[in-house]
Amino acid sequence: MIWRVTGMMSNETMRRIPPLQSGPPPHIGASVEPITFKPVYVERVWGGRQLESVYGRTLPDPNLPYGESWEIADREDAQSIVSDGPLAGATLHELWTARRDEIFGGGYDAHPRFPILVKVLDARDKLSIQVHPPARLAAKLSGEPKTEMWFIADCDPGAKLYIGLKRGVTRADFEKAIASGTVADCVHEVSPVPGESIFLASGRLHAIGAGFLIHEIQQNSDTTYRVFDWNRVGLDGKPRSLHVEQSLASIDFNDFEPAMDVPVGNTLAACPYFRTDRQLLETGEPAQLPEDGRFAILTVAEGSLTSAGGRSFGKGSFLLLPRGAAPPVAAEPSTILRVTLPL
Repeated sequence: MIWRVTGMMSNETMRRIPPLQSGPPPHIGASVEPITFKPVYVERVWGGRQLESVYGRTLPDPNLPYGESWEIADREDAQSIVSDGPLAGATLHELWTARRDEIFGGGYDAHPRFPILVKVLDARDKLSIQVHPPARLAAKLSGEPKTEMWFIADCDPGAKLYIGLKRGVTRADFEKAIASGTVADCVHEVSPVPGESIFLASGRLHAIGAGFLIHEIQQNSDTTYRVFDWNRVGLDGKPRSLHVEQSLASIDFNDFEPAMDVPVGNTLAACPYFRTDRQLLETGEPAQLPEDGRFAILTVAEGSLTSAGGRSFGKGSFLLLPRGAAPPVAAEPSTILRVTLPL
């Protein structure tokens, strides 16, 4: 895999992060503000500058294409770091391990790391046609399972996603297409519009076409098997590596011509790994928080929110709301996604 990351931390850097305060934890309640993190920006050959032009961010290098912004991440090589407030400088992993019950709620002891990874993807060119290993095979393939969903924050008219197989394509047909360089002819295409979403279970063949800004909610995994990369080269001028054997083992060859998802009420996706609900808020309307009082991740797809303490969160903001905290309120008509972790 050929990639370069801005914001990933060495062990030495992690040791310099100040520890969380010792002593009794502060009270979690209505006065607690949302927790925000510094994005981890990832250069990609297919990336662009939409994070700058659409969300008004300052990217690390003025000339490089950034394809991913890791907004909520607890990986060994990529950590979200609290950007401000009393927890500034702490990593998400520190919060998860040292203050889990206080901030997130109880019942999550089975997860050594925060189990959800949230990204923004800026695709100015096509991504590779790829697959993530299903849980039953991931360990055997030395990878991690990865179920995810995409929310289309913005896209060019007619932009295409490549999802599943065209009806009737067999594994034998697909293997022949790999050999002849015609894999794209086997993959189903859809043209979504902003506001639509699609769920991608591990094993579903997929690729993002050019012209998308996508919010991706996924299992905490970074295993991707490329099966076709459009015969292009990476940022270093060399062809990017493919993972044909692993891909063939992982692909669901019975997944034909899926459509974009139809929400069930406000719910865009629900699975054992995450749940994503969309909320359309009028000015002055509070975000709806989990009924059990647990934490939630809020993403501002459109509009803006204001916290109980008066902080503003504009379009493209991602915030972790601790359990029991007061909900932020829409400062204008807004669309937000609420991501929660099922017990």
